[in-house]
Parts: sequence; structure tokens; C-alpha cells
Amino acid sequence: MTQLSPLAGDTLAQRYRQVRQQTLQLCAGLTAEDVMVQSMPDASPAKWHLAHTTWFFEQFVLARDPRYRPRDPAWHYLFNSYYQSVGPMHARPQRGLLSRPSLDEVLAYRRHVDEALGAMLLRGDGAAPTAVIELGLQHEQQHQELLLTDILHAFWSNPLLPAYMQAAPAPTTSVSLQFLPGGEGVVEIGHTGEGFAFDNETPRHNTLLAPHALANRLVTNEEYAAFVHDGGYREPSLWLSDGWATVQNEGWQRPLYWRADLASAFSLAGVQALDPNAPVCHLSYFEADAFARWAGARLPTEAEWEAAAATLPARGNLLEGVPRLPQAAQGTGLLQMYGDAWEWTASPYVAYPGFRPLPGALGEYNGKFMCGQWVLRGGSCATPAGHVRASYRNFFPPQARWQFAGLRLAKDR
Repeated sequence: MTQLSPLAGDTLAQRYRQVRQQTLQLCAGLTAEDVMVQSMPDASPAKWHLAHTTWFFEQFVLARDPRYRPRDPAWHYLFNSYYQSVGPMHARPQRGLLSRPSLDEVLAYRRHVDEALGAMLLRGDGAAPTAVIELGLQHEQQHQELLLTDILHAFWSNPLLPAYMQAAPAPTTSVSLQFLPGGEGVVEIGHTGEGFAFDNETPRHNTLLAPHALANRLVTNEEYAAFVHDGGYREPSLWLSDGWATVQNEGWQRPLYWRADLASAFSLAGVQALDPNAPVCHLSYFEADAFARWAGARLPTEAEWEAAAATLPARGNLLEGVPRLPQAAQGTGLLQMYGDAWEWTASPYVAYPGFRPLPGALGEYNGKFMCGQWVLRGGSCATPAGHVRASYRNFFPPQARWQFAGLRLAKDR
């Protein structure tokens, strides 16, 4: 089950307004044309994100109230994502074809649902399912990050290479790479029961760690450029079979947003010079795994990562709706465990021992994707701060690289 701390009605209502407003702020600089673009099948238009997160509250919260009337019942089909048990849905690769409803209509839809849900909370009669509302808010925050990654890909696909934001990161300083011994023996991983967690973070359980070491920081742009210059994308022995096939089929020669000069890259701030000390970003699992093999190392398992991260305070980098690009940390010990770039792990996304999905249609939220995907940990520069914790399990297919994903090296010892 989703783990929740008790929430008073006023507190939940305030949080609801804050999260919903944050999504609108992320879209504040976008035009009606911008929010309709779907640049690839894996991405979604910003307008669809605005509508789908609203549909979630309508479907799973307001539909329980016999007094509620949907703004347009036909939108149930348009904005369902993958919940087969609640009905059919518009094909994901064709979301960019939805010129109607208009942006104004979608924004009115959000207001309609917000007013109805606000009234439900205000009544205080116990009808509001607080656990489901909190899940909906966490769901919307996940879509806030997806909205940014999808806009980044859409703007990169535009020959004009427009910028989403004007701020550029400050230059970083280098931190020497060191391997620090990790814990070994039997350790506990999974959500501790304090605060919110998604069902896939549970149950907490024991696992065995072999002797290992973790790199003190993430791999940098400079280090990854050395892999590219050394012919890393031309050497099949470095790649998993499916990874090499993907490199050949897709013509990969460098990370997704890097320019051919290997000195600049497209970002939310437009084309920027590559900071050699900043973490390399927008890698697929295949690329992260190949680099680790080239470097004489491997990727950490999610258990190794979590056991180390659980000893450190979590911090997020999403600042007032504007993500800061990944920047190298300074200090000693394990650095950049949280909030710079998602870290690919060597772990397939599978259920923990004793996992139980949420009841009903919400059971489709996480569990049914536990096949053919790999776990990422730590959060990125675009992750809402409340989603940065040691037990959080992100997951994507191994070829996905439009997310803010990098890597940390590990070694056996």
C-alpha cells in the first residue's frame, strides 16, 4: 500500500493548490503552439500533461462523489494514460494530434476539477479520500519532471533551438574520482514507513551486499568525452548485444543533446558550452553500462546505492519551478547522491519480495511495468524535492535517454 503520514484537511488543501499551481508555472512561458508538440512517441505534449494530471483527480477522487459532473465525458478517453481497467484510451504516439480541446479549454478543465475537489475537501465530511489525493499530487509532481524533459526534447527537435529558460549554471570545480568502500553483509532496503512512498518502494526487506566500492561522485562530461574520443561508440565489445544493436540502428555517436563538436550541448537554457566538470546527462542504460565497462568498472546495484544514500540527507534541486542544470558537488565522502542526475543502476525493475500493488485500478500505477526496465536512483535537477529520498525507484527502458540520467561507477572488492 501507499504509505502516508496523517494530513489535516487544510494542510492537504494547501498542498493541493501549491502542486497544481507549480504545474501551471512550469508552463507559464510556453505558447499554445509549444504545448501541443509531441516530438517522439515516448514524450507527451505539455497540454496533455496538464489534462492528464487533472483527469487523474477526476477519475480516482471526484468520480466517487455522486454530485460531481464531468466537464466533458469524452475527455475520459483522451486523457487516460494506461489504466486499462477504467476504459480505453487515445493512442500514446498520437497525443500530439489533439488540437482540440484547446489550451484554454484544458485550463478551464483544470479549474473545474480544482473547484470541485476544493469543495470536497472544504466539506470535511470524510468523503475525500486523502490517501488517493496525496497519490494524485505525487503523480502530478512526477509529470512536472516529465513535462520538462518532454519540452526539452521538443525544443531540441526545433531547428531554431529555442530556450525554455534563460538562466545558465555557474561554472563548476573538479572533484577527483575516488572509490569508497560500501557496506556489506545483510542490510535493509525499501521504504521505512515514514512519510509518503509509492507501492514499488515496499515492503522493506533484507538483502545481501557483497564487498564493493562506490565512486564518490558522478561521471563528468569530460570523462564521458574521453570515452567518445576513444571510439566508445564504435567498439562492440563494450556494449550489451541489445545496446550495440541500438547504437547501430539509431546511429548514436554521443549523448543525446551533445553537439557534434563535443564542446556544447542543448539544454533548457538553449545551446550551452559543456561544463567539463558537470555530470554527464541524458544517457541511456546502454550508454552508462558501456562507459562503465570501458572504465574498468560497473554500475552499482540499487541495493548498494540505497544502502549508501540512506546515510545522507536528501536534497532536491527543483527551485521554484526552474531546474538548475547538474553541477558538481564539493566536499568529501559520497557526493551528488541526490538531485543532480538520475543514476542508472545495474538492477532490473522488479518487485520486492512480498510486494503488493494498490487495490483496484490504481494497482496499474507501478506494478505492471516490472518487465524490461531498469532502475534509476537519486533524482535529478528537474525532480521535485519531495521525490528525492533513498528508497525512491525510478525506472525506464534501457534505450531511453531523454531523461536527466547519468551514472556513478562501482567496483567489486
